[in-house]
Amino acid sequence: MSRLTTTRTRPPSWLLASRLIKVQSQAMLRRMARSYGMRRVAHLSEDDLAIPDSALARKAVALVAETSPGFLLNHGLRAYAFGAALGRRDRLKFDRELLFLAAVMHDLGLVEQFDTPDEPFELQGAKAARDFLLGQGVDNERADLVHEAIALHASIGVASRGAPEVQLCHYGTGVDVAGFRLYDMEMRDVKRVIEVWPRLGFKQGFVPLLKDQVARKPHCNIAGLVSFGFTDMIEAAPYRD
Repeated sequence: MSRLTTTRTRPPSWLLASRLIKVQSQAMLRRMARSYGMRRVAHLSEDDLAIPDSALARKAVALVAETSPGFLLNHGLRAYAFGAALGRRDRLKFDRELLFLAAVMHDLGLVEQFDTPDEPFELQGAKAARDFLLGQGVDNERADLVHEAIALHASIGVASRGAPEVQLCHYGTGVDVAGFRLYDMEMRDVKRVIEVWPRLGFKQGFVPLLKDQVARKPHCNIAGLVSFGFTDMIEAAPYRD
């Protein structure tokens, strides 16, 4: 990958509004199509419910476990499972290990060790993950792809045009955070993912982290989403916690 994302500023209100309207309209159409049996749904595989069998994946989990609260670690693991299932549903060819690494580390920028006073958490997390991977001997191309998946995971209307791993990190996190694309999943599979990796009070822990980012970095990408009610969407997502 020749060029890394280095800025994630707050989009213009008109642009963000149009992107959110598109996402919500698509969700409504998916739900209607699903109710009439006209839409193919994603299905979990056993591999989606397990950490990939690699030393790198285990070390990434250890890094997140050491630096992040449990609700963020489990969120990343669930995002991987949802993303992988949607990848098969969408018939995308993706690297399972790279998707896992991006999903499990995508919120490193929200934790004290990697947060900064002024940089968007997506970029700070992307840098932290890329530095970790390079330190583990991962080549630049693979480390850069993980960087991009993390840097763009909260960029509605942008990530969906990226590489498969970028798309699926975005979709997987969207299912788990706000219920985006939830109607492309079997509900029994969603419940199974939560049984394997419980939410651990995710809403109660995650929303304050986002609000803190917005208060300290009002010009960042996530501030735009929050101004359009993103934290309300999280609270209203069809999960207990």
